[in-house]
Amino acid sequence: MPVTTLDTTTALVLTDLQKGIVAMPTAHPAREIVERGARLAAAFRDRGLPVVLVRVVGTAPGRSEAPLRDGRPPADFADLVPELGREEGDIVVTKHTWGAFHATDLDLHLRRRGVTQIVLAGIATGAGVESTARAAHEHGYHVTVVTDAVTDPDPEVHRIAVEKVLPRLAETGTTDEVIELLG
Repeated sequence: MPVTTLDTTTALVLTDLQKGIVAMPTAHPAREIVERGARLAAAFRDRGLPVVLVRVVGTAPGRSEAPLRDGRPPADFADLVPELGREEGDIVVTKHTWGAFHATDLDLHLRRRGVTQIVLAGIATGAGVESTARAAHEHGYHVTVVTDAVTDPDPEVHRIAVEKVLPRLAETGTTDEVIELLG
């Protein structure tokens, strides 16, 4: 369902727009995803709405068939990209799994601010974005995914998430559509 409205208590959640993730190959140029994320963050800040910057610093301990990264990540792997223009009032959430809700204080930050809806963007569509959208939906938030501000290392995973999975959990729209609805 295309995005129709934004609640007055909406927060922006930007997932994994950090140096180590943005440097990886993705289906769409990461610089464009970062630019759109920065535009969204500026628009939310201009309206006094919460901006949540999520970064990942580890992985879940369970076994999987997908290979893990070899070696230690670079020292600046988890540093948020400066283009986001992080401000003092932004909420920074550090996660150790794909989703931004599991074992973090994200839900607490949002509930304390009366947030009823999240607008979600970032990398990777089929991992951090989708997992966070699922958990937000399960927590009772209205969810909007900004489809031109998400990407994945795997183009097919991105396509399936955007076309098949995320519309079952959220409304979807573009950066321009979301900013226009902010008023």
